[in-house]
Amino acid sequence: MRCPLLCALALCLGLSHAQLCPPRCSCQSLSPSPAVLCARAGLLFVPALLDRRTAELRLTDNFIAGLRRRDFANMTHLVHLTLSRNAIRQLAPLAFADLHGLRALHLDGNRLPALGEQQFRGLPNLRHLILGNNQLQAVAPGAFDDFAATLEDLDLSYNNLAQLPWETIRRLSNVNSLSLDHNLIAHVPQGVFAELRKLARLDMTSNRLKTIPPDPLFLRLPVYAKAKGSPLSSLVLSFAGNPLHCNCELLWLRRLAREDDLETCASPPELLGKSFWSVPEEEFVCDPPVITRRTARLAVPEGQAASLRCRGAGDPEPVVHWVSPEGKLVANTSRTVAYENGSLEILVAAVADTGTFTCVASNAAGEATASVELLVSPLPQLADGTHPPVPAPAGPSDILTLAKAGANETAAPPDWGVLVSELSASSALIRWVPQQPGAGVRMYQIQYNSSSDGTPVYRMVPPSSRAFLVKDLAAGRAYDLCVLAVYDDGATALMATRRLGCVQFSTQPSSPQCHTLHSHFLGGTMIVIIGGIIVASVLVFIIIVMIRYKVHSGQESRKQAKVSNVCSQTNGGQPPASRTRDRADDRARDVSGMTQSKDCEKGLVPHGQEVGMGETPSPRRRRWSRTSLDLQSKCPAPGRAEEPAPPATAPPAGQSRRGGEWADMKI
Repeated sequence: MRCPLLCALALCLGLSHAQLCPPRCSCQSLSPSPAVLCARAGLLFVPALLDRRTAELRLTDNFIAGLRRRDFANMTHLVHLTLSRNAIRQLAPLAFADLHGLRALHLDGNRLPALGEQQFRGLPNLRHLILGNNQLQAVAPGAFDDFAATLEDLDLSYNNLAQLPWETIRRLSNVNSLSLDHNLIAHVPQGVFAELRKLARLDMTSNRLKTIPPDPLFLRLPVYAKAKGSPLSSLVLSFAGNPLHCNCELLWLRRLAREDDLETCASPPELLGKSFWSVPEEEFVCDPPVITRRTARLAVPEGQAASLRCRGAGDPEPVVHWVSPEGKLVANTSRTVAYENGSLEILVAAVADTGTFTCVASNAAGEATASVELLVSPLPQLADGTHPPVPAPAGPSDILTLAKAGANETAAPPDWGVLVSELSASSALIRWVPQQPGAGVRMYQIQYNSSSDGTPVYRMVPPSSRAFLVKDLAAGRAYDLCVLAVYDDGATALMATRRLGCVQFSTQPSSPQCHTLHSHFLGGTMIVIIGGIIVASVLVFIIIVMIRYKVHSGQESRKQAKVSNVCSQTNGGQPPASRTRDRADDRARDVSGMTQSKDCEKGLVPHGQEVGMGETPSPRRRRWSRTSLDLQSKCPAPGRAEEPAPPATAPPAGQSRRGGEWADMKI
């Protein structure tokens, strides 16, 4: 009975173990390290059916695009994980958190853009981390913290790294091989490899290094170019393919005893392309610095900013620093900022700053100096000539960063304070109270910025003031405002500041823009409307005049047509109601025409004599003078043969015609 049960149990266990091997994968159950091999299996994800006792998992040459938190859950026995040559872009935070026994992690040949601080958490025993041939552009400072003391091999080659977490690199005390080649690294801090006592191979080939600073590690161990044939207690250093600037800064490296390699010089021009190890030591020279440009003399009023400029040139490029008129080195404080390009900015100039500042440019070959004179004119004195007291200075404070009340700072005493009143949409009245009598105050400085705009705004106030009206505020916005007292600081021989207090407030929201819109409407829109009305009125007037002109022209045309009809008939044809006067005139013309015709026939009008010639014509004769001229032209002249008249128009002598018979005669 027991034998069949044991056989069935063994069969079930065998089947269950067989089911844990993912499809298209090869599983090896050799004790004590079972392995799962899924190379070139066309996988898109990490297989779900994995034996949690697996010690080695190979997922190379697949299409996995991301690693999830549950992909390696409870796989505490995993020692070797290979994910090379996939398409991994995303690593979930704590994706390897359960792999406490993992010693080797291969992620080379993927597409990782950056490494965060949480992606490699939970790997306290990691020895080998291979991240070469990715697309890394940034590595978080704490990315390697969990295995900084155990890591032996770190490969970051063939990426796009311009910066590295050098402080983390400095703590890799157990590292043996460090591959940083084929990146964009342009600067290596001095002494960063000093504590890497087990480092045997450092590859910095094909970066952008112009110089390599001297490091105690290089001076302690013999340096070789190739690993083959080098002693065990030596350092194999490779830095070929960098644009090395062969000057005196690399003379220490040139003096190292090592065999020749492929390192060449990229500058200066006379050493371009020459082998680094073949250039004589005497040609590794530097040029001392020279001051090329500086501010000769600068005059500013008290309380304003002063900018001192100084530029130096040399090989290598010199570093510029400033010395105050009292002979003290000027550093970055609450009131002074020294920039890398050689400029010195005094944010709040004081009368005590008047004097000669010295610009010092130095490099490995020496130093050069130049003087810059600063003149600070004092503010006008008040009538009483007094200055309000301020508390004793307790050290400089950074006025470039606005301090918010209650944010990691010691609370101010109760008798200090800054009050805000008379808030409006664009202004606020600021009041402040000093603590106790002390050193004389040069001025007060009010600094504020909006919560949505980090640019600070500074206002200088005379020392007698206790209030200030800020007018350039935006409506409905939160502000952080601080009041500082500017006083003489004997320790630095410059002016120092002391914060009296800070306050937060919000301006009132903007009111409806009725008046503004109304003024804009009256100022612009009304002008447009009035102009449009005037133009429209002119156009309407022109149209009315044209219409009346056309109507009048039509009436005149009709009158002329009717008059021509009347002239062709002497017995009338016009309506009596509308043309009574015209018909009377026509009748008068007909009668006059008949009379003149008869006179012409009787010979009463002599030929060639016009009507009214030689005497004053009567109104009636003046009126019909044109008709008489026409009739005269038709009367035959004496001694001239008459033209035969048509039968219809020539009446017999001694007879008169009726009105209808004269209808065809043209007058």
